[in-house]
Amino acid sequence: MLASDSFGKGERLVFVHGFTQTRESWRDLTKSFSHENEIVLVDAPNHGDSSDTSLNLENGAKAIIEIGGQATYIGYSLGARFCLTAALANPNQVSRLVLISGTAGIEESAERNERIANDELLATRITQIGVSEFIDEWLAMPLFAGLNPQTNQREIRLRNTATALASSLKLCGAGKQQPSWSRLNEFKMPVLIVAGHKDSKFAALAKRMADLIGSHAQVQIIAECGHTPHLEQPEIFLEVLNNFLQH
Repeated sequence: MLASDSFGKGERLVFVHGFTQTRESWRDLTKSFSHENEIVLVDAPNHGDSSDTSLNLENGAKAIIEIGGQATYIGYSLGARFCLTAALANPNQVSRLVLISGTAGIEESAERNERIANDELLATRITQIGVSEFIDEWLAMPLFAGLNPQTNQREIRLRNTATALASSLKLCGAGKQQPSWSRLNEFKMPVLIVAGHKDSKFAALAKRMADLIGSHAQVQIIAECGHTPHLEQPEIFLEVLNNFLQH
């Protein structure tokens, strides 16, 4: 069983964080919803208090559904991959789906294999240099240029272990996600897809996913932010999410 906790009462919202984060990454952001919703924060496999639980995307998605049950599922990056996988496998349990900086997978097998190889190298590097140095390298990537020491949640990320993060990369890296573009039209629940305007790759992926899902999907590209729109522009993100949940 994955580690999780919940607070608030009402319709259930399940939040799943990204790579190197923990369930604490959502804590402050979700407090405003607890007056009308039950908030469930999950530590994804190999993260936080789930560090010793090693699962691939499919089994991790199953474990997340076992915790959340019938709910709206909200995932960021790695968390979006988990939530997308969960919604494909258990559509009746996912009343609404929110994907932040997500993708339906890498289609080209050569590109997918290259990503797997790169993630294997990255996993080796984590175990060689340790969590603290790796987190500094990770946050220095262009993807996270919009974060600063006040918003990058470095202290939360340092609660992870090198061995567990390496395992997550090997089991759940983007190359391990089975491409599911052809299945997106199966979704019948309302879907919100969010990306940052400066993150051109994921903004394009967001628009493509929404087009394939159909009329019950909406895409929101948030200005002045990159791969972490909910951390870079939290007020705007919360407004976007709240508007989606109200309809």
